Amino acid sequence: MMKAVIAEDGQPLTLGDFEKPALNPGEVLVKVAASGLNRADLVQRRGAYPPPKGASPIMGLEISGTIVDTGEGVSRFKTGDRVAALLAGGGYAEYAAVDEGSLFPVPDGMDMVNAACFPEALMTVWANVFDRVNLKSGEAFLCHGGTSGIGVMALQMARLAGASKIYATAGSEEKCTLAKELGADRAINYKTEDFETVIKEDGGVDVTLDMVGGDYIQKNISVSKPDGRIINIAYMNGFTAELNFAPV
Repeated sequence: MMKAVIAEDGQPLTLGDFEKPALNPGEVLVKVAASGLNRADLVQRRGAYPPPKGASPIMGLEISGTIVDTGEGVSRFKTGDRVAALLAGGGYAEYAAVDEGSLFPVPDGMDMVNAACFPEALMTVWANVFDRVNLKSGEAFLCHGGTSGIGVMALQMARLAGASKIYATAGSEEKCTLAKELGADRAINYKTEDFETVIKEDGGVDVTLDMVGGDYIQKNISVSKPDGRIINIAYMNGFTAELNFAPV
């Protein structure tokens, strides 16, 4: 048996008793040291983001911990390894079953609490900005929500990847200062400046990472250079917009 967090609609979080997860082929059992908290968890807590079919009913999308058992066919990791993991659910528990492909080793010198904060943001940025739209060294990059969890990771990764100029949008001067500390060359306070005007005057961007949607969709097209790429990972301002496709 193990303890795990019970999240019932409208009720305070409590601890309950659950069976330890059984391992399928290719999975490992991780004794959880720390669990990350994401916006998706908050939305799920409100009942608006149900776990995918077949996922654990226990909340929690990212963890760090130590492998205590391995299932059939596991080859890259072994018992005793320190790991961090991305999950479809089940992270707010003493133990979690994780597919080997969703694990990565925790580097020496990194504590487990910090390690638990990496998987969701890091994998989201890597999969979208680098794998899907292929931000390359020497290209200009725009990140909306520059001080969000995703934005904090994206700015630092873009800087390490050699982006030629990095823009970030944020909602206060304090957040703009933080965005510049994290790697942005130009931080735009969207409450006092129009990012479309600023970036067009600078010559545009090659890659845009957007989680806002709504009226930003047209503006993202407007600031894109020829052959520019836009990746949307959320639509906080809405899924619909009236678009002029002439620039495309």
